[in-house]
Amino acid sequence: MTAPDLVIAAIVPCYNEAPAIAKVVRDLQRAVPGIDVYVYDNNSTDGTAEVARAAGAEVRYERMKGKGNVLRRAFGDIDADVYVLIDGDDTYDASAAPRMIQTLLDGPYDHVLGTRVDDPNASAYRPGHATGNKIFNRIVGRLFGLPVTDMLSGYRVMSRRFVKSFPALSREFETETEITVHSMNLRVPQIEIPTAFKDRAEGTESKLNTVSDGLKILSLIGHLIRFERPVLFHGLIGAIFALIAIVLAIPLFVEYAHTGLVPRFPTAVLAASLMVIAILTWVLGFVLEGITRLRRETSRLNYLTYSAPGQPIKRLPLEHPAPAGTADPAPASPAPAQHAN
Repeated sequence: MTAPDLVIAAIVPCYNEAPAIAKVVRDLQRAVPGIDVYVYDNNSTDGTAEVARAAGAEVRYERMKGKGNVLRRAFGDIDADVYVLIDGDDTYDASAAPRMIQTLLDGPYDHVLGTRVDDPNASAYRPGHATGNKIFNRIVGRLFGLPVTDMLSGYRVMSRRFVKSFPALSREFETETEITVHSMNLRVPQIEIPTAFKDRAEGTESKLNTVSDGLKILSLIGHLIRFERPVLFHGLIGAIFALIAIVLAIPLFVEYAHTGLVPRFPTAVLAASLMVIAILTWVLGFVLEGITRLRRETSRLNYLTYSAPGQPIKRLPLEHPAPAGTADPAPASPAPAQHAN
């Protein structure tokens, strides 16, 4: 059982989910008594906000389009011990929330991922989504060193210190990928829990575009590799330049070995220039690796300033240096000794 004094907040991003949102709100309130349900309306035109408010949710608004923008706003605005992230389309099993929350507290973990268990006889996935998800899982797992079963799941339970250390830079549906990679880079304690997954409520439609959003996710993975694995990224680019330089230079070396002449001088200059570029690219990768390490250490320190899951909300105090130009207060002068006459 969860501690009664914990603040648990559910964040429900919504865009035109009027037919489903009331059930999602009521199911969450029934599954986790006392939970604060925040429905973030993202420019809906079908009355989603009014339906959610009538069901008992606190409705807030984010005018910038995209789920990533919603989470950036919600993670910054809401203070809680435990955060439940769930979509407003009623595809996830709200009754699994207590088990996921308790798992987070018992670990203690910072990130519990609800992996979708699909019925193969009545799949709730749109064509191509399941295959794309598996491909992305393998790519991210290999590149960032930790296996993941369902990185695109929109059902997660997170600790306060994880949420407050998350940069939330993505704008749209690629935000789930960003959360997953952030948990891998920070190496927070985390676990996966299988949860039921069903088709969307009747009268609603998916906002996810298989091709365009898939390309956005793939682009984000590329950017994350560039920023989070700079040695790998620049090492591969440098290797390409070096390989081209070697291919161009081999005939020149062979010719020079036989004749002592370099007949194609421009090619020799090009090969040498490409090799210099390759070396500079490798050096850049190592320099950026040092910067990335420093950024991770800073993020880790920010993460550690918050209390662990299950403890009351408390920001641990940090010592702040005195402002520049401010003199330290002079120590109090000792009182003069009293002499007996």
